[in-house]
Amino acid sequence: MEFDVFIPARYGSRRLPGKPLIEIRGKPLIQYVYECARSSSATRVIVTTDDERIVKAVREFGGEVYVTHAEHSTGTDRIAEAVDALDLADDRIVVNVQGDEPQMPGSLIDDVARTLVDHPQSVMSTACHPLAASNDQNDPNVVKVVTDADGWALYFSRAPIPWSRENQTIRAQHHIGIYGYRVSLLKTFTRWERSDLEHIEQLEQLRVLYHGGRIIVHHTAAAPGIGVDTREDLVKFEQSLASI
Repeated sequence: MEFDVFIPARYGSRRLPGKPLIEIRGKPLIQYVYECARSSSATRVIVTTDDERIVKAVREFGGEVYVTHAEHSTGTDRIAEAVDALDLADDRIVVNVQGDEPQMPGSLIDDVARTLVDHPQSVMSTACHPLAASNDQNDPNVVKVVTDADGWALYFSRAPIPWSRENQTIRAQHHIGIYGYRVSLLKTFTRWERSDLEHIEQLEQLRVLYHGGRIIVHHTAAAPGIGVDTREDLVKFEQSLASI
């Protein structure tokens, strides 16, 4: 199994501006993500960004970076531009590791790529784990996914799903923001219209479901680590490093 990892990174985060370049123990956040990706079986790891400050930081720690246009609405659109420019084959597998996941295990990256290989009828793979706490079900920063009996995604949402009319305890799984796809899907993805579902939820994977693509979900028992969305997450990540 051969695949490449692309890490989309943007400077203008609304909740944590300049997030990829925030230094923790002498290293920018994007370097931690890059090093996690390098611990996988990926042939190449490439950061994709439109910001020259991020380009400079990645090159300084010896990483590979591709500079994209600025107008992309999602990380997947940004990666699609890069794979087209790099002329990757249509059947090449690409894994999208988001630029705010500094503790993404290399083994999980491998699992997401392998899940796509094992399900040739899928156009995308992703991952999930059990919700850590009951209040996560109501947290819009925690993306939820429900699947069918065979692990195929039915829907992703920031809202509580499924809604229990009789206060039952069945819950969705916590979606992990990592995606595997073939280059052929990326070329199609950029031509698909963004649906109202994607606009409302701000979840790019809904574009795939809306247009009839099938997404297979790898279930893992444990969370991959701390994703950095807020200042509080950043503090938690730094504290986790202090315990190592």
